[in-house]
Amino acid sequence: MNNTGITRPVDNLGRVVIPIEIRNQLGIKEKDKILFLTEGTNIILRKYQQECVFCGKQKGIIEFKGQKICKKCYQEIKGVSINEEEMP
Repeated sequence: MNNTGITRPVDNLGRVVIPIEIRNQLGIKEKDKILFLTEGTNIILRKYQQECVFCGKQKGIIEFKGQKICKKCYQEIKGVSINEEEMP
């Protein structure tokens, strides 16, 4: 992680402005979605991109039964046979 040295205050509604330099560097435009992640006491912001629900891959995404899934995981699922008698 790089320390930019830039700080911004949190306003009374909990909002924080992402500096224009960082938005330009990361290609974040108005109306883009930002994903909030936490790791210990850290808050990590990431530009939201669709990703596979199984492996997190962000390229080659398709929709399968209402879920985003990469083509590789889709192929793995297609190759799995299920014995319904063993299912709970």
